[in-house]
Amino acid sequence: MPTSRTPDPLTLEVVDLIGSVVARYHEEYETAAAGHALTGAQARLLSLLSLEPLPMRKLAQRLKCEPSNVTGIVDRLEARGLVERRPDPADRRVKLAGATEEGRRVVRSLQESLRFAREPLAGLSEPERVALRDALRRMLEG
Repeated sequence: MPTSRTPDPLTLEVVDLIGSVVARYHEEYETAAAGHALTGAQARLLSLLSLEPLPMRKLAQRLKCEPSNVTGIVDRLEARGLVERRPDPADRRVKLAGATEEGRRVVRSLQESLRFAREPLAGLSEPERVALRDALRRMLEG
């Protein structure tokens, strides 16, 4: 498929709309995190750890930040009882960070408070949501 140097008006509008959705999502995410006395970075890290325990190095890669920043965030979350460190069963020299049960509860509460994403999507039919999901997946693969 040939590509042009200047995007067409529809592409420009879609890019602008995606930017607006991302900005609104981040704004609501930061507000929801603050409602749990968390920074956005703490909430994102806790959300990642609620899925699976991870070594600090992988956390830093996924959050696109320095490992020393991750250590500080994990320290603060650990002090609140939301995260715990434990040895990696595959390599006991490596420490994994994982969400505690309380940390997972906070993540569920945080996700439930994100109305921006949930309410507009509920207004779409299931086929529309499937089409949107599939289009977003294709965009992320490219």
